[in-house]
Amino acid sequence: MRILIKGGRVIDPANSLDGVLDILVDSGVVAKVAKNIRPNGFQVIDAADQIVIPGLVDMHVHLREPGREDKETITSGTMAALKGGVTSMAAMPNTCPCIDSPEQVVLLRKIIAQSASANVYITAAITKGRSGLALTDIEGLKEQGVIALSDDGSSVDSEELMRAALQRSKKAGIVVICHCEDKTLSRNGSVNLGIVSTRLGLKGISKESEYLRVARDIDLAQEIDAPIHITHVSCQESVTRIAEAKKKGIKVTADTAPHYFTLSQEALQGFDTNMKMNPPLRTKSDVAAIRQGLRDGTIDTIASDHAPHTENEKEIEFERAEFGVIGLETELAVGITELVHTGILGWQELVAKLTCNPARILGIAKGTLSVGADADIAVVSPDKEWVVEKHGFLSRSKNSCFLNRTLKGYVVCTICGGKIAYRH
Repeated sequence: MRILIKGGRVIDPANSLDGVLDILVDSGVVAKVAKNIRPNGFQVIDAADQIVIPGLVDMHVHLREPGREDKETITSGTMAALKGGVTSMAAMPNTCPCIDSPEQVVLLRKIIAQSASANVYITAAITKGRSGLALTDIEGLKEQGVIALSDDGSSVDSEELMRAALQRSKKAGIVVICHCEDKTLSRNGSVNLGIVSTRLGLKGISKESEYLRVARDIDLAQEIDAPIHITHVSCQESVTRIAEAKKKGIKVTADTAPHYFTLSQEALQGFDTNMKMNPPLRTKSDVAAIRQGLRDGTIDTIASDHAPHTENEKEIEFERAEFGVIGLETELAVGITELVHTGILGWQELVAKLTCNPARILGIAKGTLSVGADADIAVVSPDKEWVVEKHGFLSRSKNSCFLNRTLKGYVVCTICGGKIAYRH
């Protein structure tokens, strides 16, 4: 298929590109980026007054398959991703069974090959069963194409085991994604520990449970000289420690999710379980620190932490409800609304955090519009307003913390692998 995207503002941070240009897609790749490319019978997408960017790379997504297809499937999750402009994603391993062996990776790859309409990369567990007791076959997992390791949902409590994981991952050339939570400090809490948790009568999760584990993992990375990635950063103290580590030259990168730079613990006043996530929504000063971390580069990427749950897992008493919210279909629009339209980030900075930065951390050839690159492209109407509504989601689950919120920025077309995969 030959497609000509005509007259859009092309933003490609990987190539420091920002200008009104045409993009020719041919045989699945970007064939040409230039002004005034003649149509010559190509299928034309008129992108006038729209922004054209590389397809988003989301490095933290829960697709639930195998095991919890009632929440999400590879089919529904990748369709939702394309609607949000996401063409590549790293699937977390906390499925049922857990992705903790080369054999499980082979089975998941078969499901992906049969079901995915976007690029799905596999993250495998650091420890068997994500139990924190014994390491997985890291080398065997890498041979089967796993691009990262994570016990997401759990932190590796044993310092000795985490040290061994970083030593082996360094040799294998694979990044470790750290869910930083000391559960002896979070103590089965539901929300941020503070005045709001007291007012609501809910058990609190201290910030120490996050940032002290961030500090430990950074210290281990420094000791071993191994790269680590800190995921879903939620508090000011974590940002400070990551910034200090970067100044020392420690190989640490970090992401946050849209809810952490948009919402604070005050959103919990109505006991809305769609505001329940782990780590929890923090204070307004933490939100400001996350925004500053995005602005100054301490936080490298934005990821959705897309965590679908069924209604009967969310529409129950707050403390019994599952942690997590969906985000594939809203992450770009929330970034545009809360970061670009407020002047916190420019377009180049936002797009980099959603495309080339996560691709670089994961070591995948995505997130760019370079000639010869895979034609994964999103066409976005930057100022179009829309309301987040349940019936509009393509995800199998509807547990969004942005329901009924008006956002700016709308994906009108997504191209994946050189084919139009989604069109509004």
